[in-house]
Amino acid sequence: MKERVILSCLVLTVLVIFIANISTGSISIPFTKVIAILSGNEDVKNAWRYIVLDYRLPKAIVAILVGVALSISGLLMQTLFRNPMAESYVLGISSGAGLGVACLILGSSFLPIGLRFLLTSSYAIAVVSILGSFFLLLLILMVSTKVKSTTTLLIVGIMFGSFANAAVSILTFFGSAEEIKKFIFWSMGSLGNLTMEVIGLFTVIVIVGLFGALYLARELDALLLGDNYASSMGVDVKRTRNQIVLVTALLAGVSTAFVGPIAFIGLAVPHMTRLLFGINQHSKLIVYSAILGSGLMLICDLLTQLNGDQYLLPINAITSMFGAPIVVWLLLKNKAYL
Repeated sequence: MKERVILSCLVLTVLVIFIANISTGSISIPFTKVIAILSGNEDVKNAWRYIVLDYRLPKAIVAILVGVALSISGLLMQTLFRNPMAESYVLGISSGAGLGVACLILGSSFLPIGLRFLLTSSYAIAVVSILGSFFLLLLILMVSTKVKSTTTLLIVGIMFGSFANAAVSILTFFGSAEEIKKFIFWSMGSLGNLTMEVIGLFTVIVIVGLFGALYLARELDALLLGDNYASSMGVDVKRTRNQIVLVTALLAGVSTAFVGPIAFIGLAVPHMTRLLFGINQHSKLIVYSAILGSGLMLICDLLTQLNGDQYLLPINAITSMFGAPIVVWLLLKNKAYL
């Protein structure tokens, strides 16, 4: 009963934040008018309708998709590595995705113009970002079988991320001013530059990743108690690990590709979900984390708009300011890491 009440309150809160997100900006639109526009009411200013439907609604949808993708990928990694500090940004997986994007954007100057235009499209960026995150996650997974210390694994992930960032720096040095500007803008994170076609593709990939995670829920519950226990329960640990890697790379990679590297959402949300609901059952954790993550991303996006002018603050800066204290809190709470 308590769980249902908390879930109902959470869903209602996310809906309110969703409306508030659309209502807020350089031009403030009343809640009632936003609801009227979303419900198809024609008796609203055309300018407001344009702002809501053509800009703010797509951006809010992207925030929800990013929150869902990063929250689920963070939860999967924390279970896979049995490490509360595991997350795509902390482990350097976002750096792997960033390296793939950097190779595409900053290395395109060596290609013919026609091929350059084709390979720097949103779809090509999504593909190389997923491949980059997948490759780096595989490297971390290989190392995880050789080391027992979770602290060592975190250090290895940070080193892989540092290597990827160093490669990006070299590519940046040789890139043109236009390419560097495009890459830096991408690396700051932005939710408002996607077309509806790209948002549609993003939605499909996130839904596939969500159902892929739910499909692995029973295996995730078993892995949480250790590989030996999972094997005794009939779980093919190696195959399950590979499936988790695939789903995680898909979700973290596509999110990083379309909006840039977003820090700490995947780290904070799974812990917040466990604290809020007091559960460890992944069939519920996945869904609840997705809801909470979408709400948190909407809040962070809302905070980027509070400067009141036409320029938005970088979304990655807001999520980092929120997530960094969470990391410190986790380190202090888990004395084994000190």
